Amino acid sequence: MKSYQFLIFFSIVILIYSLVNYYIYARGMQALPQGIIFRKIFPWIFLFLSASYIIGRFVERIWISPVSSFFTFVGSFWLAFMVYLLMAVIVVDIIRLVLFFLPHPAFLTENYVQIKKYLFIAVTGIAGIVVLAGHINALTPRVKRIDIRIDKKAGQMKTLHIAAASDIHMGTLVGPRRTAKLVKMLNERNADIILLAGDIVDEDLAPVISNDLGESLIKLKAPLGVFAITGNHEYIGGAEAAVKYLTDHGIRMIRDTAVKINESFYLAGRNDRDSKRFSAKERKTLDEVLEGVDLTFPVIMMDHQPFNLQQVADAGVDFQLSGHTHHGQLWPFNYITKAIYEISWGYKQKGNAHFYVSSGYGGWGPPVRTGNRPEIVDIYITFD
Repeated sequence: MKSYQFLIFFSIVILIYSLVNYYIYARGMQALPQGIIFRKIFPWIFLFLSASYIIGRFVERIWISPVSSFFTFVGSFWLAFMVYLLMAVIVVDIIRLVLFFLPHPAFLTENYVQIKKYLFIAVTGIAGIVVLAGHINALTPRVKRIDIRIDKKAGQMKTLHIAAASDIHMGTLVGPRRTAKLVKMLNERNADIILLAGDIVDEDLAPVISNDLGESLIKLKAPLGVFAITGNHEYIGGAEAAVKYLTDHGIRMIRDTAVKINESFYLAGRNDRDSKRFSAKERKTLDEVLEGVDLTFPVIMMDHQPFNLQQVADAGVDFQLSGHTHHGQLWPFNYITKAIYEISWGYKQKGNAHFYVSSGYGGWGPPVRTGNRPEIVDIYITFD
């Protein structure tokens, strides 16, 4: 992405973020009664919370430390908290607007100050409970099993067991503990092959190196190997450095090519479709990726963003694994991803092609999931 494009994009994001926070702040101040001590310190608390994420990500660029991690951690939770506070404040304002045009009981007017105070407490408490529950959910990934039948012969192999994960987002928030847990869960599948479908690194590689997260990745083991592709976040942070780091730690990166595995099936991997936007390098077309592939053998492909599924099916791919969507991560954003993607999360068959889009293991921004469970995927393929 060109510098001026990034500046415009960043400016728009900061403007929207500031307006949303000001709206929540203004309604909070209106709800707090005059004269109470908390009303005096509320602006400072709000400023600290709303500025933490920006401060943390900025400090990370120049100094990876407990200070940067603290601000990023606090600010990430605030992003989720902000979403649910915004929703609650909008609902309250709609109710206020309706009541303005309708007759309402006298006790609402007589106890208006007290009602506003208790409403502030209720809204803040409910949003806090939702975020806490979402954080606990984000820390408890499940194993999702998928059974697929491909009507092709695969050499001497009758079945293939794949353990897969996408959207790990290793970095400050997905640190040593969660990375080690992922490796343990994948290894416990005792799969033939391990696939990582993009966004392994969360933009900036520095926290990954600082926390030595590659030390856990080296422990991934599968007889046919550990393979991965780039996602958009690898490109946001610098794909070449991320690819080198992952390669140095035992992961074979497949970039716009296809390799034959065990003389039995092909594994194809595409660079992320945002490669041009962030690196000015266009990825190969699907036909170019599959050039030279013998389609009488099963073809398994990884493409981080699940677009153009019919084109994939028409090209002769038998199974595609994707991620990227997080299925919205925070409710109700899952309704947005459902509108954007043919598959926001889960399995679908189109003709002879099978597709699975994972909700992901980690997450972007807040370490919170309220729209779905994080997962790793246990895929059992039977060949005819």
